[in-house]
Amino acid sequence: MEGTFGPNSDRQERIAGALRRPEGGSCHIMGVLNITPDSFHEQSRMTTTEEAIQTGLAMWQSGAVWLDVGGESTRPGAALVTATEEQQRVIPVIEGLRKANSDGFISVDTRRASVARAAIKAGADLINDVSGLRDSAMVDVVLESGCGVCIMHMQGTPTTMQKEPSYTKCAEEVSHQLLETARALKTAGHPIELIALDPGIGFGKNLDHNIELLQHPDLMRGVEGFAVLWGVSRKSMIGAITGKENPGDRLAGTLGVAAVAHYEGVDLLRVHDVTEHADLLKMLDVLA
Repeated sequence: MEGTFGPNSDRQERIAGALRRPEGGSCHIMGVLNITPDSFHEQSRMTTTEEAIQTGLAMWQSGAVWLDVGGESTRPGAALVTATEEQQRVIPVIEGLRKANSDGFISVDTRRASVARAAIKAGADLINDVSGLRDSAMVDVVLESGCGVCIMHMQGTPTTMQKEPSYTKCAEEVSHQLLETARALKTAGHPIELIALDPGIGFGKNLDHNIELLQHPDLMRGVEGFAVLWGVSRKSMIGAITGKENPGDRLAGTLGVAAVAHYEGVDLLRVHDVTEHADLLKMLDVLA
């Protein structure tokens, strides 16, 4: 397929390096770039292609290693968008970012193989799939292109996921499912260095489940040492703990999670506020 990276290519090596924190350093930052009218954090919504491109360039300048471009809100109960509409939102942004910066790392946040395929062709380096590669067509895109991939755990769908989520041992069950999917990808020939795992905070989990997952990031790594991504920025669990109902008031709590991620060896942090996280992690790099 067009957009393939080729086995052991320089591009794959660069992506692999960007998926793991440097030795002795802190987490890589992934900036959230939502081209949606209904993402849960209102201030993160981009309304035009140009606005999204300029915001993404500013995020790179402020310290983001990755930009995660998404065209469909997956908050609980979010309205579905068609694949065509999602593609119309994200592809011009990815093309614009790639034209402006040939070296920056771009992720596409999508559940749809058709959107992922178009995004890779447009210049994306990684597929961030909140549905955890449930669609075999998405697996085909990953294997054919040789791109990076983030496999996230979600119980149910965005429409149903927060309707009484249930686990016996949440951290063990989530890590088992993620590792099973990652190992199947490895068996099919995909390099483990190009795979990251995300426990899916808030995606089919209650507060206790989320806390348990954040307390056991080691379970996600497996014997292979897969990269681990946390996406907790301004989410409802922070509101539940701090009493901040408005996502716009949850920055301090989000930075608290980032500090824990630093000490726990998490590789990637997906965040709305790049500058603040970059400053925090710089300080921890020096002082911790």
